[in-house]
Amino acid sequence: MNYVTYGGVTVGLCILMHLIVTWWPGRKALMKDPVKHASRLLPFVASWCYGCLTTLGVGGIVGTAASAALGLSNWLGDVALVWGVGGNVGELAAAPSFVPLTGPGIAMMLILTVVVIAAAKKFSSGSEIKRGAWCGVCLGTSSGVAGFAAVPLAQAANWLGDSVYGAF
Repeated sequence: MNYVTYGGVTVGLCILMHLIVTWWPGRKALMKDPVKHASRLLPFVASWCYGCLTTLGVGGIVGTAASAALGLSNWLGDVALVWGVGGNVGELAAAPSFVPLTGPGIAMMLILTVVVIAAAKKFSSGSEIKRGAWCGVCLGTSSGVAGFAAVPLAQAANWLGDSVYGAF
């Protein structure tokens, strides 16, 4: 089971804040054409959702990669908190509660993995896609920041999988 420490949440929030600061077009530009500027966030948000889903008990290579990324993020964040500001190591940020993915939901995760990898390679927004997935992995199991998204995302993946595979 995946868990996140305050360090892991901090890494996820740092990624999110970096994106927001580099994306921010300014108040005037945002007021002039909000749809254009908001659409620049779509690759990050979509891959963030994917990253959240990978923390929900997915196994195999995808689950192992997500668990490794979360473990590395926990370690990096804990080191930064201890050496940077004098915090404590390894404190759990949340007691995770998971909505398990069903068989069709897990099949959708495999399809989404292929889509995310292809999109990261094909489109110019590949770095935003990678950062979004990493941010989603870091924040997907935290109850205070973004854990609220895990339940609806898992239910949506299960519903989509049931809809697709129910037709066969």
